[in-house]
Amino acid sequence: MELLTMKELLETGVHFGHRTQRWNPKMKKYIFMERKGIHIIDLETTQALFEETYDFVLDKVRNGAEILFVGTKRQVQNIIEKQGTRCGAHYVNHRWLGGTLTNFDTIRDSVNRMIKLEQMEKDGTFDQLPNKEVVKLKRELKKKQRNYDGIRDMKKPPDIMYAIDPETEKIAVHEARILGIPVIAITDTNCDPDLIDFPIPGNDDAIKATRLLTSRLADAVIEGREGADRASEEEAPEEEEEAVEVEETEEAAEEVVEVEEQEEEAPAEETEEEEPEEEKEVEETEVAEEEAAEEEEEEAPAEETEEEELEEEPEEEKEVEETEEVDEVEEEDDEEPKDEEEDPAAKEVEETTT
Repeated sequence: MELLTMKELLETGVHFGHRTQRWNPKMKKYIFMERKGIHIIDLETTQALFEETYDFVLDKVRNGAEILFVGTKRQVQNIIEKQGTRCGAHYVNHRWLGGTLTNFDTIRDSVNRMIKLEQMEKDGTFDQLPNKEVVKLKRELKKKQRNYDGIRDMKKPPDIMYAIDPETEKIAVHEARILGIPVIAITDTNCDPDLIDFPIPGNDDAIKATRLLTSRLADAVIEGREGADRASEEEAPEEEEEAVEVEETEEAAEEVVEVEEQEEEAPAEETEEEEPEEEKEVEETEVAEEEAAEEEEEEAPAEETEEEELEEEPEEEKEVEETEEVDEVEEEDDEEPKDEEEDPAAKEVEETTT
């Protein structure tokens, strides 16, 4: 299916160029013929180049690129604003401020100032200020909104620029070339195609022609963003699966590390277990020694008592023997007088007998 049909191009007047007196010789290869002092653009070339540009924008936007629409001519201002808003692109449809790209930080400060003034207007800060100052701030806000409203969400220089009539937007094209930003432009017969990376030969003054080409380019941006959304949705499950796989691998790695740590700790625990066993053995030996010492202490008094008893027994025997000897001596003493007593009688007897 053709992106642009020959009928659409002819009906919208894309093929009409400028007068022959105003042409740029570099556009000769894009001119089909001259008719009544006006150059006629070759629409077959326009179709082929537009398809190439469409594919380029589609691929870039699908990969997350941002595009800037530029068109400050009065007849294209509404088209740029409408199509830029429709496809979610940044746009500049009033005066191009020098340094919008090359001095982007300063432009961003002005945009932040505009956002701050809008917030002050909403929260009622203007009601607390003098009327003269409020009028001054509102005038400043209106001017900033006219110049910066289309780029309020542009946080960085764009990746692609689309311009209508690069001869009018030559400052914007120059800044884009300095930063190496690819430029897409509708180039009429009075433009220099060498300055444009993706020229689209066509009428850049007719409202219908510019609306047709700009709307189709906006369709490419929308299609690219939808493709990017689909890709992100498709990537989401893949990322989840990858995350699950990563978690599983991490868990497996953690398990391996735990096993290795356990294996490393096992010998240490065994040594720790052996140490308590050795301590237990030492304690048991100490207890056994203590018990043996206590038993020896207990046996020592018993032996002493036995020895004392043994010592006492001979003493008692000696005492008994002494007592017995004393008794015998006493008995002998007692017997001697008797003998002495008996002797006188015997003597008397004997004497009588004699």
